[in-house]
Amino acid sequence: MTNATLDYTAADMTASDYVRIRRRAIISCAVGNFVELFDFLIFGLFAAQIGANFFPGNDPVLSLLSAFATYGVGFVMRPVGAITIGAYGDLKGRKAALILTVGLMASATALTGLIPSYATIGLWAPVLLVLCRLVQGFSTGGEWGGAAAFLVEFSEPGKRGITGSMQQFSVGLALIAGTLSAYVLNATLDKDAMIAWGWRVPFILGFVLAPIGLYLRSRVSESPAYGNVVAQKKVAAAPVRDALTVYRRPVLAAFGLSIIGCVGNYVFNIFLPSFASGQLGLPASTAYASGTTAAVVLTVLTPVTGWLSDRIGRKAVLLISALGYLVVAYPLFSFLVATPSGIGLVVTQSVSAVLLAMYAGPLCAVLSELFPTKVRFTALSIGYSLAVTIFGGFAPFIATFLIRQTGSQVSPALYVVAAAIVSSVTLLLIKDPTNAPLD
Repeated sequence: MTNATLDYTAADMTASDYVRIRRRAIISCAVGNFVELFDFLIFGLFAAQIGANFFPGNDPVLSLLSAFATYGVGFVMRPVGAITIGAYGDLKGRKAALILTVGLMASATALTGLIPSYATIGLWAPVLLVLCRLVQGFSTGGEWGGAAAFLVEFSEPGKRGITGSMQQFSVGLALIAGTLSAYVLNATLDKDAMIAWGWRVPFILGFVLAPIGLYLRSRVSESPAYGNVVAQKKVAAAPVRDALTVYRRPVLAAFGLSIIGCVGNYVFNIFLPSFASGQLGLPASTAYASGTTAAVVLTVLTPVTGWLSDRIGRKAVLLISALGYLVVAYPLFSFLVATPSGIGLVVTQSVSAVLLAMYAGPLCAVLSELFPTKVRFTALSIGYSLAVTIFGGFAPFIATFLIRQTGSQVSPALYVVAAAIVSSVTLLLIKDPTNAPLD
């Protein structure tokens, strides 16, 4: 019998012991996820400086496109990480897989911050940058689904929404930390210093934080749901095969309903600050201050909407988010382009943050409830990572490309509208799985 099972079957376990184990699990998972996502997000936030270092040229738009393309390359590896690390997590346990993801991310992030520029080592610079980004993508592909499954499997009955929202809450904290670091650095350093070395600071900081995540995750217990699967000898022999055959329809549902949240996040939170400072003429510090404000709105509201989904159902909250983006995406972009100011940017990003919180709060719970424990890590990770890769990761690149091809600075809104339509249709077609038995 594994230690995962012993943690939950010991005869001398008391109610307070269960509460202590659950609390430690939630904290360790959230902190580790914060470190992981902070490391992953800062690449997009410092895309302009990274482009200047690794893709120099006379056209700043092409340089930014190259940096965003490299940013998107990391997402290509997310499905690979989802399949590989997801299967490992279903076969060997959530704890082991989540320790692995933090270690991989920390190594790739540190190396990213230390790579010499193109001017120093030539073509090796972008090559090494892409390799580091691929490792980051591989790690995140397993991290997101693993953290989501782990938290929901530790949830009390009727509280999966709010407990699962702690994963997205930590993502919000990572976004706050990333945008705040971008704001502070851009406000205190001039443009040359930012390009020369300022952009490297958050990458080194992300590496320094990694041991905290590793330590906390090494001391946590395995999830009770997975412990039961082990005890009953029901661990899936081929979780990838089962996810893509037996559970292919729930995987497609997870893919479809995840699209709008991915696009909304990466267009409004990652693309928009660089767009506002590079194309609309706003100071970089103003753009990142706005991003920080929106990240605070998102983070504060995410647990609230997770709690709300426990009361009225996941589907209702998610559908409001999707339809909201469908209605307001184009007017928001039009408003910002027509009034390119700090206030306009804050309003645009904050409205998006409210809608994104309504997506983020219930997401971990609804995706976890679509699958049984024996394939949950793998199936959840595949469905979500494919949506992030295809629609989210390349969203900044697609938004920049649309502007360049159409000549309209409002055109990225059309991409958001298309994503909202797909997710809305998916939500209308699926049955609400709120509080369905995990097994």
